[in-house]
Amino acid sequence: MNIEQQINQLREELRQHNYNYYVLDAATISDYEFDMKLKELQALEEKHPEFYDPNSPTLRVGGQVTKNFNTVVHEQRMYSLDNSYSKEDLLDWETRIKKLVDGDVSYTCELKYDGASISLTYENGELLRAVTRGDGIQGDDVTTNVKTIKSVPLKLKGDYPAKFDIRGEIVLPYEGFAKMNQERIAAGEEPYANPRNTASGSLKLQDSSETAKRPLDCLLYNLAGDRLGIFSQYESLEKARDWGFKVPEESRLVHSIDEVLEFVNIWDVKRRDLPYETDGVVIKVNDLQQQEELGFTSKAPRWAMAYKFKAEQAVTKLNKITYQVGRTGAITPVANLEPVQLAGTTVKRASLHNADQIEKLDIREGDTVFVEKGGEIIPKIVSVDFTKRDQDSKSTVYISSCPECGTELIRKEGEAQHYCPNIDGCPPQIVGRIQHYISRKALDIEGLGGETVALLVKEGLIRDYADLYTLKKEQIIPLERMAEKSADNLIEGIAKSKEIPFERVLFGLGIRYVGETVAKKLAKHYKTIEAIMQASEEDLVSVDEIGIKIAQSVKEFFNTESSKTLITRLIDYGVQLQISAEKLANQKDTLNGQTFVVSGVFEKVSRNELKKLIEDNGGKVSSSISSKTSYVVAGANMGPSKLEKANKLGIAIITEDDFLNLLE
Repeated sequence: MNIEQQINQLREELRQHNYNYYVLDAATISDYEFDMKLKELQALEEKHPEFYDPNSPTLRVGGQVTKNFNTVVHEQRMYSLDNSYSKEDLLDWETRIKKLVDGDVSYTCELKYDGASISLTYENGELLRAVTRGDGIQGDDVTTNVKTIKSVPLKLKGDYPAKFDIRGEIVLPYEGFAKMNQERIAAGEEPYANPRNTASGSLKLQDSSETAKRPLDCLLYNLAGDRLGIFSQYESLEKARDWGFKVPEESRLVHSIDEVLEFVNIWDVKRRDLPYETDGVVIKVNDLQQQEELGFTSKAPRWAMAYKFKAEQAVTKLNKITYQVGRTGAITPVANLEPVQLAGTTVKRASLHNADQIEKLDIREGDTVFVEKGGEIIPKIVSVDFTKRDQDSKSTVYISSCPECGTELIRKEGEAQHYCPNIDGCPPQIVGRIQHYISRKALDIEGLGGETVALLVKEGLIRDYADLYTLKKEQIIPLERMAEKSADNLIEGIAKSKEIPFERVLFGLGIRYVGETVAKKLAKHYKTIEAIMQASEEDLVSVDEIGIKIAQSVKEFFNTESSKTLITRLIDYGVQLQISAEKLANQKDTLNGQTFVVSGVFEKVSRNELKKLIEDNGGKVSSSISSKTSYVVAGANMGPSKLEKANKLGIAIITEDDFLNLLE
């Protein structure tokens, strides 16, 4: 046996032992024997660097230092999940599903682990990269740190696809978390607050050898990619297990919501025996074709639902009610609480939402209150313990003027929140709008964070986001914590933001009710900012998915002189306020005014590619057939009820080839 064969044999042996111990929990050799084999391999690799392998088991110990974690765009978006808390929620969800898909619907039930979401990309059976969830569109490349997690396979076995993503959670088991805290306390350091945050923080440690010391685990639950040769969610879990991934065994295939609830009830009790944190059950439509039929909203898949276990509550004292001003001028009342432990974190503040909520619950300063942390990130007060209320307690009087600038608040008819109308003079609104403009989903200006924005406003260097483009290096360097390199990065980041596409700039303008999806719709329809500014309310409402509320808000924004001046300045500074020539070349009006429903399995292009072709050529994709449908594009296994409905309404049914010919 030559050296290369010896090295490869050792690597294969160690991978198998690793899999046996960390995935199957069934070690076949002692720790000592494993360490001896690992040292033997390390020695051989050091002597023969020509046989370097980026996925060698020796790299599990870490040692590489990452100064900056590069941002990577997910090839397949990572969506969040809608939450449910009752049987009624699940029944409503099932009713919506059955309106959109044909045939019987079965579900997979999987435990919802509370960790740090991760997306692993494999190519030709080897780990290519590991990326955090980030905002779902893009995340941070943490490959070096994830390679130190023993349950993440660096090389796969079996009949895996050529390329795919697999999603899961990086978790920290209770036992390992407790041991870490014992060591920190013994060293005189503060203990970590909870396993989830500690797992998340571990992925961003600069020295991977430090990550390697932490007993992290990786539980996988979802495959993403095109033409993977898999037809159901449950099958995908079994396949992933065969390829070497650690997939929890607790998942179950069920055929009704009653069976889903049975699973929930069992695990609401049994979860306390698990080695990891769990906070609910994820229910997914099992059939992947039905999943494709159901598709996604702008934020979540229609085919999945997270059923959250009953929220934890804590009792504490409400010391004071304060008021925050958001970037739109919305006022949010905040309860400042006596610190209390809740769901593994120390809670000091809770949202009170609005004046109606305070009045409804009769919340007062000095009250003993029940605080809950359910599906929301921010805790909320759910009730008051009136038996402990002071006899001299006085009702809460909601503020009438802005806590920041003193302007009298307004409350529009039909709206729950009060607003400060001093758009151009209220400091939190000024800072908030600029912070929104530079945020990751908008202009994503590197080197410029929220604190720096606040400092620039405080020092009088900027008063709106157009002012960013007038900043000079010599103005920035004297600022607190601003070195020459930081100033260079900031100026460079601002200059690069001029390349950000129109739809993201439109979102960054901060027009009320204009989120990412609406901004894309408006940009695609009108193509230039001038066209949007000149559009009437009636024109705006005619755009797909734009309602009267959004149309009124858009007109209100562009009717102000300050907004018009801002837009003129941004255009002068070279910011992209029209669709690029390249994008315009790719966008055609071949299918303008036509609505398509896509159903079945296709051969030449994937379902997602088909939908993109429709939209790129001016058409609209709908999930359900109606009298407004122009064509149904039918692939193999098209649902019988869709076929029946199309025939009943006289809708043209075309094949994949027919559709591609339409484009020509």
